[in-house]
Amino acid sequence: MRIGELAARTGSTARALRHYEQAGLIGSGRAPNGYREYGESAVVRVRNIRALVAAGLTLEDLRPLLDCLDGDVLANRPSERVLGIARERLAVLDRRIAVQTGARDRLVAALAAAAAPPGAAGAGGGGGGDTGAGAVPTDG
Repeated sequence: MRIGELAARTGSTARALRHYEQAGLIGSGRAPNGYREYGESAVVRVRNIRALVAAGLTLEDLRPLLDCLDGDVLANRPSERVLGIARERLAVLDRRIAVQTGARDRLVAALAAAAAPPGAAGAGGGGGGDTGAGAVPTDG
């Protein structure tokens, strides 16, 4: 089948399929006219890739799992290898969330300080010239 049919059957896009192919997750042959041709098994593999990416894994995470992508990965109990990869990805996401939460908290504090009337407690108006990371610049 050609790339457009595979995209339609999997809810993907031709661009995503080319990206999966470049990442080494799917393969194709070439027709005499140069068009990519995919086998029927690519439908299952692409659906699995999309499901696992939607669950939070990256294409890089999926590379060691190539031999698992041709079956019904969501219906079977994951192997210890898959669980290990998922746990590592979860730890990465938790660290990113913590960093983003800290940035959000600093921004909330800076906006609260900027909205406080001059001289209000915690507004940074004590003459100290707050130039720290939480300061909100003025238009001047």
